[in-house]
Amino acid sequence: MASKKKSKPTKKLAPAKSAPATASKAKFPRHSVAKAIRIAQAILAQNAGKACSRADAAKFLGLGSPAGPFGVEISSGIKYGFLDQPEAGQIQPSVLSKKILRPQSPSDTIDGYRQAVMNAPDISEVYQHYRGENLPDDQFLRNTVVETYKVPADSFQEFKQVFLESLETAELLSKHGDKLRITDVASVDSSAPTQSDRLKKLERATNVGANDSCFVMQPFAAPIGDYYEKIYRPAIEKAGLRPVRADADIFATGKIMDQVWSGINAAKVLVAELTTRNPNVFYELGLAHAMKKPVVLVSAREEDVPFDLQHIRVIYYDMSDPFWGGKLIEKVAENILSAIQNPEEAVFKSTIGGKDF
Repeated sequence: MASKKKSKPTKKLAPAKSAPATASKAKFPRHSVAKAIRIAQAILAQNAGKACSRADAAKFLGLGSPAGPFGVEISSGIKYGFLDQPEAGQIQPSVLSKKILRPQSPSDTIDGYRQAVMNAPDISEVYQHYRGENLPDDQFLRNTVVETYKVPADSFQEFKQVFLESLETAELLSKHGDKLRITDVASVDSSAPTQSDRLKKLERATNVGANDSCFVMQPFAAPIGDYYEKIYRPAIEKAGLRPVRADADIFATGKIMDQVWSGINAAKVLVAELTTRNPNVFYELGLAHAMKKPVVLVSAREEDVPFDLQHIRVIYYDMSDPFWGGKLIEKVAENILSAIQNPEEAVFKSTIGGKDF
């Protein structure tokens, strides 16, 4: 009887290795607003603004193919809101692009570019984060853009170029010495108790307890002393914390500095009004920094901010702006939550003898 031929045991195939995780794709437009509007401009000029195929749009610009770099440019135009897609494969200039390219009032072009900046993913978020502040040095900007807003690290330089070019076109940048300041152009109702979408988003991502306090360091004398009730209390309450100020809330019998120390120590976050360089404010700020407390810095004048504090985020306000109060309330509320969420942006660090303190 013929013996059965033993079949070789079949080798189990190893599970297919998944491809290495690729870096997340950048969401931001890869072109600045000034460059991304040229497709809409070409369709307006050569097709009377009517919808056309991508291939036709490429021809209007003297290009052979609608794929590759031109496809990326179309994507940028869509992200800014310059191009509509009325049906599959068709594009046409949007109402926004027509406002910029065929303005009917002197402000239409700049207003349109500003709206485009607000439409753009990543660019809008980073603008909102830094509005009213000086743009930080690259190290700190990169940390925020990559870690907070999840822009791929290898796309940071490209993002920065597109971001700055777009803000310059939209007149959202101004020069202050050797710093670039992001202009806050929002017009808000200072009496509005409601939270903006950005503030709600920050609140959801931030751990704030029912008894958490925010200690305010500011001069007591008018007019700046009046900002506590008009600006800082509403801002802190908007952020969901309990506002505390030494003169009004913790001064009682006993040693004043003991009470100031206790108020600072108990606070989850602090606000410091630096305008006029009040010595008491700077003394209290030194205590807060010694305790490694996150502090939201605010000033009407850049010269009132000491050089060694300028690496920390500072909110600058302009009292000649008719909306300055409402803007400042909203911005302080946002920065309070941001300082809790990302304390490294608001905690003083100095290196002496190789040690941080």
